[in-house]
Amino acid sequence: MISHSSDRPVSPLRARMIEDMKVRGFSEKTRNDYIRNVRAFAAFVGRSPDTATAEDLRRFQHHQAQTGVRPPSINSAVAALRFFFTVTLDRPDLARRLTVVREPRRLPAVLSVEEVTLLLQAAPGPKYKAAFATAGACPSEGRGRRAARLRGRRAQGRRCRLGAHVAAGRAGQRP
Repeated sequence: MISHSSDRPVSPLRARMIEDMKVRGFSEKTRNDYIRNVRAFAAFVGRSPDTATAEDLRRFQHHQAQTGVRPPSINSAVAALRFFFTVTLDRPDLARRLTVVREPRRLPAVLSVEEVTLLLQAAPGPKYKAAFATAGACPSEGRGRRAARLRGRRAQGRRCRLGAHVAAGRAGQRP
């Protein structure tokens, strides 16, 4: 995606960062993304990124958040800058100043009783009605486990229709 023409020289700092990423086996896409993020940071501070201060990093992250940059993009920049400051510049003190932004988790939509009734009535045949009813209305597996997940706790297991208690899900995985 990023192409370097032969008449445009690559700075020694960028060449070193690219070399560090190649040695570590980063893909071409990752290398391009990291270079783009470091270039954006340099443009923000208005000088070479190797002269940056902790305050510059704080202002850059604040600027990203204020301009509506989404958390995954901010976190991509954090990863690139952490690599740049830790590996290429050997300045881990600055890399520690960068913070990962958490993306708020969205709760799944819960259908009302009326909506479930309409869904079951709209199903084209008995096979679909059975599938919808089984997927959403099983009291032994559905509501209790979903409610526990919504409260932030893990359900302790589940009882299947035969009354056997299943402590772990599929092949020893956690439920």
